[in-house]
Amino acid sequence: MKQPISRRSMLQGASIGALTLFFGNAAPAAGHAQAATQISSPNAGSLRAIYHMTPPSGWLCDPQRPVTTNGAYQLYYLQSGQNNGPGGWDHATTADGVSFTHHGTVMPLQPDFPVWSGSAVVDVDDTAGFGVGAVIALATQPTDGIRKYQEQYLYWSTDGGFTFTALADPVIVNADGRTASTPAEVENAEWFRDPKIHWDAARAEWVCVIGRARYASFYTSGNLRDWQWTSNFDYPNHALGGIECPDLFEMNADDGTRRWIFAASMDAYGVGLPMTYAYWTGSWNGTQFTADDLTPQWLDWGWDWYAAVTWPKAGAPDDRRLAIAWMNNWKYAARDVPTDASDGYNGQNSIVRELRLVHEGGRHVLLSSPVEALSGYATATTSLPDRTVDGGAVLPWSGRAYELELDIAWNDATNVGVSVGRSADGSRHTNIGKYGDELYVDRGPSDLAGFVLSPYARAAAPIDANARSVHLRIFVDTQSVEVFVNAGHTVLSQQVHFAEGDVGISFYSDGGPATFSGITIREFGSPI
Repeated sequence: MKQPISRRSMLQGASIGALTLFFGNAAPAAGHAQAATQISSPNAGSLRAIYHMTPPSGWLCDPQRPVTTNGAYQLYYLQSGQNNGPGGWDHATTADGVSFTHHGTVMPLQPDFPVWSGSAVVDVDDTAGFGVGAVIALATQPTDGIRKYQEQYLYWSTDGGFTFTALADPVIVNADGRTASTPAEVENAEWFRDPKIHWDAARAEWVCVIGRARYASFYTSGNLRDWQWTSNFDYPNHALGGIECPDLFEMNADDGTRRWIFAASMDAYGVGLPMTYAYWTGSWNGTQFTADDLTPQWLDWGWDWYAAVTWPKAGAPDDRRLAIAWMNNWKYAARDVPTDASDGYNGQNSIVRELRLVHEGGRHVLLSSPVEALSGYATATTSLPDRTVDGGAVLPWSGRAYELELDIAWNDATNVGVSVGRSADGSRHTNIGKYGDELYVDRGPSDLAGFVLSPYARAAAPIDANARSVHLRIFVDTQSVEVFVNAGHTVLSQQVHFAEGDVGISFYSDGGPATFSGITIREFGSPI
């Protein structure tokens, strides 16, 4: 009998791999008993994240775009009992995007039939015939465990998304997999995944986008069961990698226009670009997506913001979207991490961020800011006086989980920044700074023996070389750092393996003095 296969094992030999949450604390549907788990306070020696979503146990991978039922956000995510192993969808709910309650597995692993990424929708008008308000999910599964038979299967739920039933046969068949014979054909057939579906109100139909090896494929349907291919979006620079966890949505911009955004998680490491969430703005005519510019933009420049999903913000669905991502990278994801031994889990999601679309510099740009609810969980706030530093200075404060917000200004300095996770002797730290035309996060000095992340240590985003000031919001948790720059034009997200004594903060300025002002530390002293 064939052995169960993981998403990653399916991707070996196909360049990269990846698999693709949100809102609860609400009760399950009436009459439906459901066990719920609120992760308790960490024990002594725990490395569990304080304010990031983590699984109760096992391996966490791609989040799935949340849907809203029973007044709560239903978030699903890929989960396995072993690192990078085969698995299915687990379920969590949250009321605010910060505090999550876990409800266990909703789409379990079956022999030779793992459940990979996809998306769910609420079928308000009963187009699929499973009932008004049924939750319908499409998910990729490798039929019979055969790599080139990655196909899209339909699951439905009539209790608000707490339990699902599957149709036996795929609703979008991988025709390429049945005919592929040449190496190029087989490679493309083995890349047919992560269906993202939404309702196109203007045309009264469902739209699905599927990631392929070097393009995205669009399908439409009137009932979520019968799908017709309409077009492909083929980006010219194939060095950007294959399309995983694709996204398609429409937003209002600040200039009064309305634009479509197509996005996907991609591996552009080979051309010196991120391995995160690339996006294009453009238009959708019901058949195809046309980009304003075929050069993509990036929503995160760190090493660890993959398989991201976005969804409309409640109360402002046309103007704001929320986003969350898996804080890992397929360059090193299939390995043990310190939390395997300390807490029995591997993987976390990023903090939820809010997206807005603005027009500047002749193009439309997505800006990011941390979800507002997070600040309400701070247990203490400390403000420190402004200080000018020429060389280095250690702050009179320490902690494991916090937000550090500040401004840095300088004239002649060549390298300015902040070290977080600083050990008492200063030998261990992660640096966040500005040097030349780069804003960087360097976690190399935080490497732990046995868990080395180098050479994937330093991540950098472009910044004006002539800039002489920068505003930073730095979110530090027990195993991660996320940095929001200025108005959210740039974000860098990194997992970092901090040791027990890595709790200090210091400032540095090389080549001249720099002024650090507005220094505010919001501590998260209690697990969320």
